[in-house]
Amino acid sequence: MLETQNPRAPLAQTLNKVPFILQIVIGLLLGIFAAYVYPDDKTVIPTLGTLFVKALKAVAPILVFVLVASAIAKHQAGQKNNMKPIITLYFVGMVVSGTLALVMSYAFPSTFSELAANANVSAPSGIIEVLVNFVNNAVENPVSAFINGNYVAILVWSIALGLMFRVAHDNTKRVLDDLATSVSGVIRMVIRCAPIGVFGLVYSSCTQEGGFANLLNYVHVICVLVATMLIIAFVVNPILVAIVARENPFPLVLKCLAKSGTTAFFTRSSAANLPVNLALCEEMKLDKTTYSISIPLGCTINMSGAGVTIVIMTMAAAHTLGINIDFPSAFLMCIASVLCACGSSGVAGGSLMLIPLACSIFGIPNDIAMQVVGIGFIIGVIQDSTETALNSSTDVIFTAAACKRAQRLQEQNKA
Repeated sequence: MLETQNPRAPLAQTLNKVPFILQIVIGLLLGIFAAYVYPDDKTVIPTLGTLFVKALKAVAPILVFVLVASAIAKHQAGQKNNMKPIITLYFVGMVVSGTLALVMSYAFPSTFSELAANANVSAPSGIIEVLVNFVNNAVENPVSAFINGNYVAILVWSIALGLMFRVAHDNTKRVLDDLATSVSGVIRMVIRCAPIGVFGLVYSSCTQEGGFANLLNYVHVICVLVATMLIIAFVVNPILVAIVARENPFPLVLKCLAKSGTTAFFTRSSAANLPVNLALCEEMKLDKTTYSISIPLGCTINMSGAGVTIVIMTMAAAHTLGINIDFPSAFLMCIASVLCACGSSGVAGGSLMLIPLACSIFGIPNDIAMQVVGIGFIIGVIQDSTETALNSSTDVIFTAAACKRAQRLQEQNKA
């Protein structure tokens, strides 16, 4: 029986040997080429992109629910005090990063032309209306929330159940954790189809009204995303390290970017980069009891790059649809994005899957939001790699800064 499966193995092994980034690039280039050679197909090729987006739309609600609930249920109370500075750095860094992304979105607004004809959305009048809509959405029936893609209600129910599961039996928590792992496996199966989906989405984008000019929008949003992340890496993080460690931050920042950021850029996985970060912490002779907790924790909750992606992509959708958003309302979305991004670690395209949640705050329909997610996969070749490099290197940077602070305080106490 086993031998009958062997003929399929070489094909699967060959595909697995091709880097996923390269598969995405091939799909993107083939989409452009097909649109140039044969622009008249309105059924088969566009359907590939449509099916990919629908698959993402189908799995996203349950993914958000189980990830958030599982993360809260697994949280251990009574952590050591030396973790407080690191957690504070994680949170402050994410808030500052999200705010910077918001400022960049206002300064250099991006648009997606292909979304403009798909919806007629009225802008919220201000933060009061946003908050009222938020509360109304939060108390929706959970079954209806899953059916309608109401991510605000899904988030509220997942947080509530996660808090209740914290006092549950360990076996119950294990079931929830296994469920989160299983759903993550399903999303990985969907993501494996991303090259085909990108092929169809790029073809549709190039053959719609505006044609190849639509791709210029992607170049613009990529530039805004990468520029924001570079500012965080070379300006924001050094400032935070200087404040905490009280020393020149650049030797530490550059070392972490070179040794952690480089590998994370190509693996596109914070989890896969964990051994690299742990080895780097050991090389810098940091406190093992600290980094053995803070590095895995940072891999889970330190999502500065993810917050940047969610904010900029959501604001681009709002700009495209002509929604004029006041800064307080946008800042509320920014904070929500940063907090929700903490649960997106370990899932391919996890930050993109949270875009519908941010869009729902502004009343952007779920169908439109999922098209933005599809665009995110098209630009993910650069966006996801840069985001992962920022997230992973920041884990080590903040851990080292907190350890240096602890050493400085110990020396002061001895003196």
